[in-house]
Amino acid sequence: MNLNTQPALLRERLFARCHRSVPRARAFTAETLDVWDVPWRRDDMLLCVSELATNALRHGVPPGRGFRVRLLRFEDVVRIEVHDSGPGLSRVRLGVGLGLEIVAAVADEWGAVPRSPGKVVWAELGLAASPAHRPPRYARALLESIAELEAGQGEPRALIGAARVDGYAA
Repeated sequence: MNLNTQPALLRERLFARCHRSVPRARAFTAETLDVWDVPWRRDDMLLCVSELATNALRHGVPPGRGFRVRLLRFEDVVRIEVHDSGPGLSRVRLGVGLGLEIVAAVADEWGAVPRSPGKVVWAELGLAASPAHRPPRYARALLESIAELEAGQGEPRALIGAARVDGYAA
């Protein structure tokens, strides 16, 4: 997608470096999707925000700093960006958690770009109906697992698991 040729709707918010920021980022995203009247792939988008915000907190936000969630709505795509001021670029690393693997499985495109200081990790999700999109039940199950983890219930690997179904985390 060429971000320079399409006008976009934009909303963004800063979040503190604390564990409550992940559910707050998810609530901000849900509110934004409501304002923009975007019901399509909602669970996938909320899941991506959860994973990107969690990664920012765990690996990218230095003490005393926060992170920014920026949401852009184009005609047929929603772009989710999480900006942090930590070093390095995000990448999928085997055996180091499932966050970016989940984003890669759910989003149509994702990536990371440097900024000064830090980086922007982004995911794009198309709004057009396509048989290539996964059924939302996987995202919903993962969101429910994340909610259980945030409530202090269960183990991450047991709830989210490393199982694969049709090439996607289940």
